[in-house]
Amino acid sequence: GFDWPDLTGVRAKGAEELRELDQAIASADAKAIEHELGDVLFALANLARHLRTPAEDALRLAIGRFEKRFAWMEARLQEQGVAIGEAVDPARLDALWEAAKALEKEGAL
Repeated sequence: GFDWPDLTGVRAKGAEELRELDQAIASADAKAIEHELGDVLFALANLARHLRTPAEDALRLAIGRFEKRFAWMEARLQEQGVAIGEAVDPARLDALWEAAKALEKEGAL
């Protein structure tokens, strides 16, 4: 019975854990960062459980989307004669990422 009755508490706990992670990051304490990051991941896994969505499956799908988008970005840069390691302009990379996401949303990627 040690559980939240609905998503409100689960979401609030996740937000709390993220705030604590932010504090640990600000402290630059590696042990505290690792501790709080673990708590954030645990809170997210608990959220997935409440949503009846397997956390590992959701993560695998996210990784697949990342790989697909990144490959698309690499291909666009290659068409422009630029290696991904040479494309250091964050705005350029972000624009490509957003374009890949838009194509994916349209079902074209």
